[in-house]
Amino acid sequence: MGPEKNCDPAESRFSPIGQRAEKLAELRALLPRLDHVHADAGVLPFGIGGIDTRLPGGGLALDGLHEIAPQTIFDNGCALGFLASRLSLRQAKGMVWLVTSPRGMAGLGRLYGHGLNALGLDPARLIVVTAGDETEAAWAMEEILRSGAAAAVAAVTGGGMDAATSRRLQLAAASAPCPLFLLRPPLATPSLAAMSRWRVGAAAGPRDRFGLLTAWRWHVRLERSRNGQSGSWLMEYDHASHRLDLSATLADPALSRRPEQRAKVA
Repeated sequence: MGPEKNCDPAESRFSPIGQRAEKLAELRALLPRLDHVHADAGVLPFGIGGIDTRLPGGGLALDGLHEIAPQTIFDNGCALGFLASRLSLRQAKGMVWLVTSPRGMAGLGRLYGHGLNALGLDPARLIVVTAGDETEAAWAMEEILRSGAAAAVAAVTGGGMDAATSRRLQLAAASAPCPLFLLRPPLATPSLAAMSRWRVGAAAGPRDRFGLLTAWRWHVRLERSRNGQSGSWLMEYDHASHRLDLSATLADPALSRRPEQRAKVA
């Protein structure tokens, strides 16, 4: 008789379990080479009194899960811009991780380094993890959070997320502590575990005398704030200062309405 063979499917690199174990080993091998992020549970403020006062502690909790969704499928870029502007505030603390899935990126295309840089997010401070599906994306998020090697974790996912998964991710964010931002599709079922939920849509931006846009404007709505208050604002991103602020009052209030709202008024 020859030596007994190990038939454990987890030992085979060609089995789904073996492939996942191999990916986990690669991810864990990368984490020790990164600077360990000092735990600093607290909040990430907007620096805008009208918004921070509606959030418990005066900002986004650094030990929680936060959801962002576009108003419509045509507002995906606006929601991604809002997300990037928040992540940029954490890059000085360490590396920012972004987990993507094919379904999540379907309406966004490829990430563009110069575009992220315009939103204050240095591509050199960003690690992108491409997951095969939503289950693998959730697994990657949890592993990164529990590693303690991230200043912030974000994910662009598609489809639904069950309550058990969102609760597990919230617990991982709380134990890190590290903020987790989920960019969800516009019609995705909201997660009950989220500490805040944001809805972002396009707004008419200011133009120079040549008719060119000088800033991005977004309709931003805080739909859920655990132990806080909801609210809605017209916000403007300043490219020079890389700062998101409340937009100045428009000369023509009709321009601040969304297209469908202007149609109803007409």
